[in-house]
Amino acid sequence: MQRKFAILGFPLKHTMSPPIHKRLFELDGKDGEYLVYEISPEDLEGKMPELNALDGYNVTIPHKISVIQFLDRLDETAKRYGAVNCIANKNGELVGFNTDCLGFLRALESADIKLGGKVLLLGCGGAGRMMAIEAALSGAELSIAVRKGYEHEAQKVISEIREMGCKSEIKILTLGEIDGAYDLLLNATPVGMYPHIDECPVPDEVIRNCTYVFDAVYNPVKTKLLQKAAAFGKKSVGGMAMLVWQAVAAHEIWDNSSYKISDVEDLILKMEKQVMENFK
Repeated sequence: MQRKFAILGFPLKHTMSPPIHKRLFELDGKDGEYLVYEISPEDLEGKMPELNALDGYNVTIPHKISVIQFLDRLDETAKRYGAVNCIANKNGELVGFNTDCLGFLRALESADIKLGGKVLLLGCGGAGRMMAIEAALSGAELSIAVRKGYEHEAQKVISEIREMGCKSEIKILTLGEIDGAYDLLLNATPVGMYPHIDECPVPDEVIRNCTYVFDAVYNPVKTKLLQKAAAFGKKSVGGMAMLVWQAVAAHEIWDNSSYKISDVEDLILKMEKQVMENFK
């Protein structure tokens, strides 16, 4: 019987997960069908028996937290973030993982960008919260920049970090207060995402004062932020790398898979090309 995997979320009109995971199964020589489960929050509980009959599945917005109640246990990554994006069916035991953090770290590593020094993080929502925690745990001197009036959200993230026993230096800024030089700029806001492709989250001066740039947005492939970073001669990496690397981590969990870095990089380029073709 063919093994079945899936992506769970709502809505899922433009999900890139099926072609990414299909290729990863091919590269590993494993058999696996990858389905799309577009399920609304109110229908989730009724669909759980069907989902839990799968060999494994990925989870995206809005189910990353609500799905936890239906699982048997959580991996340390899922416990750290209180959110799940990967579920493994281990002989009937449903285990939740969070591979977003692995995708983020490997995206930086593959681009030879170090997570450390002075880090400027834009936004502190789902992805931003994860990046803030990883940056602080790495020992970075972290500045979290948010829109005016959202400072309390950043303070909540800092409180979580302190509860982990992390004593890294962290401060909160509004986007208009950003000043000085940084080793790494992390964009965890949706600014610049399709269809608002002409928007940039920070002024040119901020980009010029950063050595490296990471943008979690993957559509468009080259956001206005990444275009400006390239024009200023800054090494940068976009969100597709994070998306593909977190999928790689899922296959490591499901099948103990191992991939050549060159194959993963080829897949990132292939998926970026597909995005560009689909959103001309």
